Amino acid sequence: MISPIDVFNSWVLNGKDEGMQKNHSIAVNSMIQMLIGKSNKEFSFIDAGCGNGWVIRKINLHDLCSYSIGVDGSKNMINKAKKIDPSGNYVCSDLIQWKPKEKVDFVHSMEVLYYFENPSKLLKNIYDYWLKKEGTLIVGVDFYKENLISHSWPERLNTKMTLLSKKEWFECFRQAGFSHVQLSQINSGNDFEGTLVIKANL
Repeated sequence: MISPIDVFNSWVLNGKDEGMQKNHSIAVNSMIQMLIGKSNKEFSFIDAGCGNGWVIRKINLHDLCSYSIGVDGSKNMINKAKKIDPSGNYVCSDLIQWKPKEKVDFVHSMEVLYYFENPSKLLKNIYDYWLKKEGTLIVGVDFYKENLISHSWPERLNTKMTLLSKKEWFECFRQAGFSHVQLSQINSGNDFEGTLVIKANL
């Protein structure tokens, strides 16, 4: 099996990163709305596993966004993000080890956590070092036990993924220290159970 980082590096070369943007845009738009809502306060924002930076570019258009940064383990993804958006803030780093210089109000992550063997480690890093007091994390995953159509993905991509149930994801967030953990499913259809969205507060 190849590492998830190598998978994403190759996706940049064949343009598959642009397909990810198209396929995930409905879920991400909903997640951003859930995160920011009708807030009238300025906010800072991290996209964990930012890929080519498309979510950062989107969030930077928001009038109240004072600061944003995208972080990803794929060098090719970060290079592409910087090429598309030279004025944006992008960092290539291991998400489990990386710590921002300043804590932020919101952390967003789409289709990232299950690529880690132990997602709880990343959640704990976010809880301890990324979010301000009363900050909010929102995560979207399509690979989970109840979404049967996704179970073939590790074999198809030849990479390891961590398959958890909705209850197990809930427990991961609670064990990391998060409170007010809320689960919902959006954009379901046909055999697709929808993106599992987990929203939690510090």
